[in-house]
Amino acid sequence: MGQSVKVSQLMGDSSFDLRLALVAGEAGLTRRITSDRIQKPGLALTGFIDHIHPERVQVFGNTEMSYLTTLPPDRQREMIGQLFGAPLACLVVTKDLEVPPLLAEHAAKAGVPLLKTPLLSSAFISQCQAFLEDALTLSASTHGVLIDVFGVGILILGKSGIGKSECALDLVMRGHRLVADDIVDIKQRKGAAYGAGSAIIKHHMEVRGLGIINIKDLFGIASVRDSKKIELVIELVEWNPHEEYDRLGLDERRYTAVDVEIPMLVVPVRPGRNMTTLIEVAARNHLLKLQGHHSANEFQDKLNRAIAEGRGAQPLAEEIE
Repeated sequence: MGQSVKVSQLMGDSSFDLRLALVAGEAGLTRRITSDRIQKPGLALTGFIDHIHPERVQVFGNTEMSYLTTLPPDRQREMIGQLFGAPLACLVVTKDLEVPPLLAEHAAKAGVPLLKTPLLSSAFISQCQAFLEDALTLSASTHGVLIDVFGVGILILGKSGIGKSECALDLVMRGHRLVADDIVDIKQRKGAAYGAGSAIIKHHMEVRGLGIINIKDLFGIASVRDSKKIELVIELVEWNPHEEYDRLGLDERRYTAVDVEIPMLVVPVRPGRNMTTLIEVAARNHLLKLQGHHSANEFQDKLNRAIAEGRGAQPLAEEIE
C-alpha cells in the first residue's frame, strides 16, 4: 500500500493555512487520501460521475454551489445522492459559502467528511496540494548528521560516539552549514532525497562533554539551514588493521534512502587523521565528479595507457638487440 493521509490530518494542519472546519460526516475522518491531485466534481452535479476519482480531495466552489441552487429540489436531491454514492474521501466547500442542509444530510448519511474553508478555491487548491505533496512523500529517519559543505549535502553516518557531531561542529567553525544533528528526517522529492532536522531539535547539536548547544545562536543564521538535498553519504568507521579499505577511489558504493541511491564513502577513523579536512576534500571531489572529472578513473586510464605503451615497446627493443 502506498503513502496515504487521513482526512483528520488534513483538518489538523497548521503549516499550510488550510483553515478547515467540519460541517458534517465526522464518522469519515479516518478516510484516506492517496493522491495529491485535487478534483472539482462539477460534472457530477449533471449526473456524470464516471470520472470521480476515489481517495482525492473534492472541492466545491462558487460555480458548483451556484449551479446546485438552480436545480429543482428533487433534482438536487438526486444529484447529491449520486455524488455521495461515489467513493469520496472528503468534500470541501470554499469561500465560506453557505452549505445547503441537503448536502450536509447526505454527507452525514454516507459518512463522508464535509469540510468548509474561508479560502478561495484557487488558494485552497494550491495550499492543499502543497500539503498533500509533502504529506504523501516517501519518508524515513536515520541517526546521523547532515551538513552543507561547499553546497554539497553530506550525510555523516557512524556508530554512536565515533565523532560525527564533533566533525560537524568543526565544519561549522570553518564556515559550513548545519542542517540536522542526531536525527535526520529524509523525504523523497522529484527523485532525490532531502534531509532536515526534526522541529524539536532543529539547529541544536549534542556534543559529549558540552551538552546541547544551539548552533544558530552561537554562530549566526548563516551557519544553519532548514533542509538540503543529500548528495553524498560518508560513513565513519573505526580503523581496523585487518580491513582492506579503498585506496584508489574506484569503488562505487551506494547508500539507499527513501528509494534513492546516493554515492557513499567509507572513511576509517584513527588518531592523526583530520576528518574535517577529509570531508571537505570529499565534497570538492564530488563537485569535480559532477563536472565530469573523476580523478580515480582518470588515473586508472593513464596507468592502463602507460602499461599498454610499455608492452608495445618491448618487442621493438628486442629487435634492436
